[in-house]
Amino acid sequence: MRVHGPTTLSREEWQAQAEAHAARVDVFIEPHLARRADRVKHPVHDFLFTYYSQRPAQLRRWHPGFGVELQDAPEHADLKGYERVGSSATVATSYVASQRPLVEQLHQLLTATAGRAPQLGCFGLHEWAMVYRQSPDQLRHNAWPLRLGSSGTDEVVETHRVACSHFDAFRFFTEPARELNLLQPGRDDRASYEQPGCLHAGMDLYKHAFRLTPMVPSDLVADCFELARDIRVLDMRAAPYDLADLGLDPVRIETPEGKREYAEAQRGFAERGAPLRQALIEQCERLLLRISQPS
Repeated sequence: MRVHGPTTLSREEWQAQAEAHAARVDVFIEPHLARRADRVKHPVHDFLFTYYSQRPAQLRRWHPGFGVELQDAPEHADLKGYERVGSSATVATSYVASQRPLVEQLHQLLTATAGRAPQLGCFGLHEWAMVYRQSPDQLRHNAWPLRLGSSGTDEVVETHRVACSHFDAFRFFTEPARELNLLQPGRDDRASYEQPGCLHAGMDLYKHAFRLTPMVPSDLVADCFELARDIRVLDMRAAPYDLADLGLDPVRIETPEGKREYAEAQRGFAERGAPLRQALIEQCERLLLRISQPS
């Protein structure tokens, strides 16, 4: 992959892009901030702002990515990862070099995941395994009842094949549910397990993108965020909770019809995530190529 010379954006050009990005993500950020001010929790739409470490203000801030010079940009010049070039600002090559371990790690994980065929037989049972044999007060979203009650929920877990491949979902399984999982993914072997049909692997594209900020363009981060938000809706519609009061009809994965509905949606998200994963892979390769070039 050939690295092109820096692209230069005038202040008028980059401000227009920054304003468009802010308007795009404000559709999601502003309702979250309003709920937070009112101390109202939403089990679906707050997830991307509470589980992941990127704050709303960080998502809202626009970055052009490595190799783009922003003219008359004091707002960016002092941000982490940037350097001044006269009156302009650009992501520093030295910063890119300092991020080599992260870029290599993500490149390995993303390429390994992309190289596997999507597996569509998990049916979202990770959310059920997270509440297996819990009392009502132990539930993570205990403001919302279980559709089938505690015993009915436990029965679904016990009578289904549980095969979660994603460590960050598996680690939240209750202790008695862990031994029921056919796979035992660990913190340090994600590249050996993750596959593109997994909803959490799709949501994590957002995490991988923002961890590469400011080296990758913010439009890619926003694309990954929107995918993750849509996946989260399916994730919770297929969960054991009754969220009808939020206007979310359940995907009844305990039934043959629900399983078909879930797998079809899962396939669609895998197809939608594939080009985003490939874009992140190409960004990592571009950064690694620049790191490997002599100064």
